[in-house]
Amino acid sequence: MFDSLLIANRGEIACRIIRSCRRLGVRTVAVFSEADANAQHVRLADEAHCIGGPAPADSYLRGDAIIAVALKTGAQAIHPGYGFLSENAEFAEAVERAGMVFVGPSAASMRKMGSKAGAKDLMHAAGVPVVPGYTGAEQSPEHLALQAEDVGYPLMIKAAHGGGGKGMRIVRSAEQFAAALASCQREAQGAFGRDRVLLERYIEQPRHIEMQIFADSHGNAIHLGERECSAQRRYQKVLEESPSPFLDDASRRRMGEAAVMAARAIDYRNAGTVEFIVNADGGFYFMEINTRLQVEHPVTEMVTGLDLVEWQLRVACGEPLPALRVPSNGHAIEVRLYAEDPEREFLPGSGRLETLRLPSAQPGVRVDSGVIQGDTVSVHYDPMIAKLIVHGADRSEALARMADALADCEVVGPSSNIAFLERLIRHPRVRDGNIDTGYLDQHLDEVLPTPLPPSPAQLALCASTVLLAEERLAMQLAHRSSEPDSPWAIADGWRLGHASYRVLGLAHRGERYELTCHGSAGNYLLEWAGAPCRVEAAQFAGHWLSARVDGVAMRVRAHADSASVFIHDGAQRLRMARVHPFQFEEDETLHTGNRVPAPMPGKLIVLRVAVGDVVELGQEVAVMEAMKMELSLKAPRAGTVAEVRVSVGEFVDADIALIVLEDA
Repeated sequence: MFDSLLIANRGEIACRIIRSCRRLGVRTVAVFSEADANAQHVRLADEAHCIGGPAPADSYLRGDAIIAVALKTGAQAIHPGYGFLSENAEFAEAVERAGMVFVGPSAASMRKMGSKAGAKDLMHAAGVPVVPGYTGAEQSPEHLALQAEDVGYPLMIKAAHGGGGKGMRIVRSAEQFAAALASCQREAQGAFGRDRVLLERYIEQPRHIEMQIFADSHGNAIHLGERECSAQRRYQKVLEESPSPFLDDASRRRMGEAAVMAARAIDYRNAGTVEFIVNADGGFYFMEINTRLQVEHPVTEMVTGLDLVEWQLRVACGEPLPALRVPSNGHAIEVRLYAEDPEREFLPGSGRLETLRLPSAQPGVRVDSGVIQGDTVSVHYDPMIAKLIVHGADRSEALARMADALADCEVVGPSSNIAFLERLIRHPRVRDGNIDTGYLDQHLDEVLPTPLPPSPAQLALCASTVLLAEERLAMQLAHRSSEPDSPWAIADGWRLGHASYRVLGLAHRGERYELTCHGSAGNYLLEWAGAPCRVEAAQFAGHWLSARVDGVAMRVRAHADSASVFIHDGAQRLRMARVHPFQFEEDETLHTGNRVPAPMPGKLIVLRVAVGDVVELGQEVAVMEAMKMELSLKAPRAGTVAEVRVSVGEFVDADIALIVLEDA
């Protein structure tokens, strides 16, 4: 085993590698950008060095700087994690030339898989099923349009280099082809530095099932079972699970054999994933091999009981695979908790995590995260907060455990997708294991959180949570005072000469609620908007509040602090801000229909209008690039372009007005 390992990555995956290394007694060296100086992977590593500015191109993509740190610190090997340089053959070769071990496949294997086009040709020659399409080097728009006619519609345009759902477009007619091709090539060039594409027949209602493979330098190659990743949004995986609810034993065996055949065809070594697209009748076709550890690898770890990072390190050291047969037990599911806003088309978020609550360690629940409360989600990198992975004896138990784990999560600061994930795992198609890769994009409204005002019962439970918390704090302060038994120390609103009451101010989505609260010690009469509500026997048991609301017994997760109150009834979460009663503040957010603002920091890459142009409601006026994605900016109303305040290529801050409209 290595004595010292440099981790050429950041965030959650860097922290995850560090945990395995610590268990194995391997010293870890981290690298970080100026934006990540206080990041968790920096704090957890035994040693850490800054390698450049916040942008990935100035830091985590600087192979020369990373290798220099590794040599300076005496690291024997470099683990690339996933993303950044993990599938960069030139970096792998440079590591080996510097006398260190690259923890991953050889550069030759990477190059064979670095081009989706070349990979498909190679797999076809090796007897692995592939989707019909065009993979040629001729890339003129005219030639590609002719090839598209031969492939037939619908078809998929895919970036030949790269992955992660970038540079992919579905085209259903010849009329759509030219615009889709230009958009795909532009995104591929921006994300991967190369704009070559391939065409392939689009399979309707496909499922995405992948096989985890492992191979060593002794001629052994095996698979460790499958993961189904069919729940996707815009080609990004949302939920991953193992085993697949779609495969039977016979199809699982055939797919596993094809995955091992693919590994042997490129003389593969270390961890990899062979991805297949599966049609409704069970036929499967090779998509690509990811020559690295996958984001969703914990799903396989949960059902096999293995540490795949440990396997990677042992294989990289020259050891044979620790086992040639790996059983699978139970069912595991993973979801990715992101700083993004589902109500604003999943716009990535950034900012300080004022509150971050994640499930505590317990059997069958695992949390992989690269941030803690108080950290900042940076605009420069992927906005993942954590991965939640659960394991159960069967799929039903795993889904129930995931529901509990999500209910224990809370994010205050940037928006998050927690409520979206909660609705997703309750959706009938997900619960039945009957979802294809296009379902969420076509039926997104079915899983988007529905913004509703709080019900009377929810208001009562929120108020009771705040009142009990205030009373508990008052009693604690009283016990530490010189008059612990004074009635003035009890926060029940008691006043000399009139009935006791307190006024509580709460707010939700811009609406304010003022409640007049009578009583104490868990028994309250609450009044707002002229409607009374009685709460009886309210009390805390850990993080749970139980109470009778107008005679109906209820139990919810609940807590309150000086700024807000939170409750969760197992199906719906509600956070309300605490506001000063009687104090009405003006909303400082200006909602004018004349501005087209930047939704987040990024670069303007396309400008479709000029001063004087007449635009319609919803017309695309510009395209921004931010967080490795393209954002379409549309006119908020019909009008005439009065001002264009930016130019193509300019980097802009969030909320800056890019285009200003006036009446036509």
